[in-house]
Amino acid sequence: MTTFLEFIQQNEDRDGVRFSWNVWPSSRLEATRMVVPVAALFTPLKERPDLPPIQYEPVLCSRTTCRAVLNPLCQVDYRAKLWACNFCYQRNQFPPTYAGISEMNQPAELLPQFSSIEYVVQRGPQMPLIFLYVVDTCMEDEDLQALKESMQMSLSLLPPTALVGLITFGRMVQVHELGCEGISKSYVFRGTKDLSAKQLQEMLGLTKVAVSQVGRGPQVQQPPPSNRFLQPVQKIDMNLTDLLGELQRDPWPVPQGKRPLRSSGVALSIAVGLLECTFPNTGARIMMFIGGPATQGPGMVVGDELKLPIRSWHDIEKDNAKYVKKGTKHFEALANRAATNGHVIDIYACALDQTGLLEMKCCPNYTGGYMTSREVKISGAIGPCVSLNSKGPCVSENHNAPIPQGGRGAIQFVTQYQHSSGQRRIRVTTVARNWADAQTQIQNIAASFDQEAAAILMARLAVYRAETEEGPDVLRWLDRQLIRLCQKFGEYHKDDPSSFRFSETFSLYPQFMFHLRRSPFLQVFNNSPDESSYYRHHFMRQDLTQSLIMVQPILYAYSFNGPPEPVLLDSSSILPDRILLMDTFFQILIYHGETIAQWRKSGYQDMPEYENFHHLLQAPIDDAQEILHSRFPMPRYIDTEHGGSQARFLLSKVNPSQTHNNMYAWGQESGAPILTDDVSLQVFMDHLKKLAVSSAA
Repeated sequence: MTTFLEFIQQNEDRDGVRFSWNVWPSSRLEATRMVVPVAALFTPLKERPDLPPIQYEPVLCSRTTCRAVLNPLCQVDYRAKLWACNFCYQRNQFPPTYAGISEMNQPAELLPQFSSIEYVVQRGPQMPLIFLYVVDTCMEDEDLQALKESMQMSLSLLPPTALVGLITFGRMVQVHELGCEGISKSYVFRGTKDLSAKQLQEMLGLTKVAVSQVGRGPQVQQPPPSNRFLQPVQKIDMNLTDLLGELQRDPWPVPQGKRPLRSSGVALSIAVGLLECTFPNTGARIMMFIGGPATQGPGMVVGDELKLPIRSWHDIEKDNAKYVKKGTKHFEALANRAATNGHVIDIYACALDQTGLLEMKCCPNYTGGYMTSREVKISGAIGPCVSLNSKGPCVSENHNAPIPQGGRGAIQFVTQYQHSSGQRRIRVTTVARNWADAQTQIQNIAASFDQEAAAILMARLAVYRAETEEGPDVLRWLDRQLIRLCQKFGEYHKDDPSSFRFSETFSLYPQFMFHLRRSPFLQVFNNSPDESSYYRHHFMRQDLTQSLIMVQPILYAYSFNGPPEPVLLDSSSILPDRILLMDTFFQILIYHGETIAQWRKSGYQDMPEYENFHHLLQAPIDDAQEILHSRFPMPRYIDTEHGGSQARFLLSKVNPSQTHNNMYAWGQESGAPILTDDVSLQVFMDHLKKLAVSSAA
């Protein structure tokens, strides 16, 4: 008998799905009483090297309002060649290609181990991959040179049939024509005036690719569709490499005390329009590289006067940021247009000041298909996706149908995507969980709680709220939910905090909430609006393991006492003869304790007789390099020591179990006291127990 922990891990490895509850309450009312909603974390394209794609198309349920895909949970009558849909119970005929199936000869999609399966779409043309580079030229020469080299390098990594295009912008926006030999030709647009897709189509003489004519019949090998602005890499590799090499800084002079005029809003609008007119409903990426904020035209986030700083959180709270609403509206409209056509917008920003990510965040965030059994209704999704606003039997308006006891609820995720080979593929994941009556089987439901998934799901709900609500209100909501969870599932005597007990399935959950309250996702103090947008963006789209590291960073200790070991994220772990390696996902920090730092300053590591000290110093550096090379986006690397200014990054993350208030208490010799008024985890837990058992609550 596998434990729930093993069951959860097996499901994540196979299907990329983690549910907050693995046994579901059988009514909507009971589900709301569970405090943590019944929700799933899903990785649509989880890497599965052991899952070869199937070279035929999926079989769909014939009911038009259902269209579920045949899966291992369907009942099959092999004699009559019929299958019953497990979502709507419709009986369907198998297509003629399935004539040979029997109980001994089942197709892969009916085998239990293929709860996730990938199909290759055979019909329609294979479209090439499309990359449109949108490059800001208002940068320092050094930065622009590094960017040009990276882009030239990236061309060599693209498939030869991929289509590429180039738009550069500063005060003006230039759309480069790539098809002409020996001459560089571009169309120049003013950076202050937005253009509709129709105007752009007329000005550039664009035509949509007629999909019906491309790839008709296998006998004729048609060349991939392209136009003057989007050309195959193999054809224009040399020309584009030269063109990138010749890119110069924006030539418009920048007067003293002014910012350069940068038309990011119009440049992105032209990029979206160009793809919309030529390759609608085809996978494509707009890769935007910016070195500063938009300072003119639609989407501007700050004026060109340097004496007027870019908006801060304080300005936004006081409604003193005049460009935010208008800028956000412009980028949201572009994001929706791109998402409708299946186009992705990437933003690569590099600058010492803010670049307007707060206003532009919707562009990467919006850029999906889900389906459930009739008892389960979708009430929303959080993450890098956009709603199709389609109503249907699986989308919750306000619904409370009775659920048959002892049955199973099923969910099917259907993801269509374009593979890097150019193939269109459909990944189908079908999962089921048991229903239980919350009145009589509450123990079963409690035992099925996945505290890691629940912590991240609640954290994402809190971050989602933080986008529209005041910070203190979000923290109060989070605290209230935690107290309700303790009251519902804790064991205690009324008004006796010392009697409070939490079962093992819940024991780590309050600790995650403690660290979440202090995290940069909810605390905007000391972070710019751009930084907060960046942190929140990645928190919403990374998998469970990485998200947990963001909420509660990992701390490893290196010392002469033995091999490296994970230690508590606590001030008591900061010792003079230790080196600590902290991974917060966004930062990799190496901290040298007081004694180690003194030895390092004295240069002991360079003396042959202290070779073991040299190895000790090197070990965390090697481990840090390994993480830096494998993680995207690349974390910030910090090397600091006791008393160093950057030690603040470590001190702000650890649980302050010793502070300047209790550092002289009896038995508190070890660890480093932290100067903070934040409560420690112990105090937090004491207050939580008190509130949970209170009869007044």
